[in-house]
Amino acid sequence: MPVTDDASGDLPVTGSLVVPAGSLSWRFSRSSGPGGQGVNTADSRVELSVVPLELPGLSDPQRARLASRLAARLVDGVLTVTASEHRQQLRNRQAARDRLAAVLRAALAPPPPSRRRTKPTRGSQERRIEAKKQRGQLKKQRRSWD
Repeated sequence: MPVTDDASGDLPVTGSLVVPAGSLSWRFSRSSGPGGQGVNTADSRVELSVVPLELPGLSDPQRARLASRLAARLVDGVLTVTASEHRQQLRNRQAARDRLAAVLRAALAPPPPSRRRTKPTRGSQERRIEAKKQRGQLKKQRRSWD
């Protein structure tokens, strides 16, 4: 996976998944916030959209994982990320590409191993009970006021 790539080519997500440039849909609009004289003319805000379930090279389990993990973010099957933190459109395009790759990478990550249940050790149980007894003794001493 290359560290730097241009803002118009294929988008590498993982070692085995590359989003083709033809699958990416770009939209540009005016960004909000300060910007001086150029704020009303520069379309620097970027929206990058892709249909993740139709990407080539995905296995059926990966498609199912994407569908379940991205269900809240998909609108009519389309995943959209926006970037408007930079004043230059090119930098916002690169930020949107990075953000989309990170979202897809996180959604494709295998689930973490399930936690193995363990029993508390005898020593930890005894320390816990002893601390409770000490706390009770302290409160009991506060009650009597002879």
